[in-house]
Amino acid sequence: MNLREEMEEREDRLLSPLAARSARSRGRLRSEPECSLRPAFQHDRDRILYCKAFRRLKHKTQVFLAPTGDHYRTRLTHTLEVSQIARTLARALRLNEDLTEAIALGHDLGHTPFGHAGEEVLNRLLPGGFRHQEQSLRVVDVLEKDGDGLNLTYEVRMGIKAHAKGRGRFLPDGQDDPDLTLEAQLVRTADVMAYIAHDTDDALRGGVISASDLPPGVVAVLGPRLSQQIDTMVRDLIGQSACCEQGGLAMSPQVEYAMRDLRDFLYQRVYENLKVHGDFLRASKVVQEIYEKFLADDEFYEKQLGARPEPAKRQRRAADYIAGMTDRYALQLYQDTFLPKPWAVI
Repeated sequence: MNLREEMEEREDRLLSPLAARSARSRGRLRSEPECSLRPAFQHDRDRILYCKAFRRLKHKTQVFLAPTGDHYRTRLTHTLEVSQIARTLARALRLNEDLTEAIALGHDLGHTPFGHAGEEVLNRLLPGGFRHQEQSLRVVDVLEKDGDGLNLTYEVRMGIKAHAKGRGRFLPDGQDDPDLTLEAQLVRTADVMAYIAHDTDDALRGGVISASDLPPGVVAVLGPRLSQQIDTMVRDLIGQSACCEQGGLAMSPQVEYAMRDLRDFLYQRVYENLKVHGDFLRASKVVQEIYEKFLADDEFYEKQLGARPEPAKRQRRAADYIAGMTDRYALQLYQDTFLPKPWAVI
């Protein structure tokens, strides 16, 4: 028995009967020899951690566009915070921590520069639309490793694809994919926990809101401080899920309602605040004009992406390239392409 097999046997002994097992994965897109050291989901976690798209998250927007302050979240720090919350939940509920972490680390790989503003532009311009969760799956399936992809397991891939909740319910309501693992459902909930607490913290730091603006009902249930809010949500989900007769994830109504109210507050007072949103409206122009330049200018396309493909693939490749940009790269490319340069000859 090698180390991987020992760890798989340990999963069988220690994890909940509801947890996903590495040894029972539905497999990869392409068959390959198993690692002798790492179970499949741990191997996937490592592949995501070392891919280029993961490193680019450090310069992609979370709430504030290209923040210069050292303590504001970026898409990378958000991802790490989602991973930490999800792993805490998975460990407490005896779910598969490796699978949970792999999904959490990969869930935002397809995010565009400038956050959802960039996503909205590409969704409008690209035939068939553009959704960041589907782009995240495309990153790991197709775009990484020079077109070979990361060849991840089915469970990680589906968790990445299904992570986005938008403004819907936090927990599964029976209409979700029945094949979706509890670990994938857990990451979706941890994602909401992370962003409503951490985006509130950043909005307070940025002076967009003050502590007195927070809804009193939210403060009464979740607490006034970031650490209290995270602790309340995590403890509630663990306690309610442990008592859930159906064996799924559960939260108390008061905590779930407080989370919903805090999310609604963030949309009204932060995400749609002109002080914040105004920069994203201008950033939308950057994304749109770069995309249109790729379609209209053969020389520009070939300089950035190489030989021109047929029109449909040209649109897709342009969207892939833009979605992979960091905020600062997109701004620099826009400046170099569209803005005049001072004459440099002395």
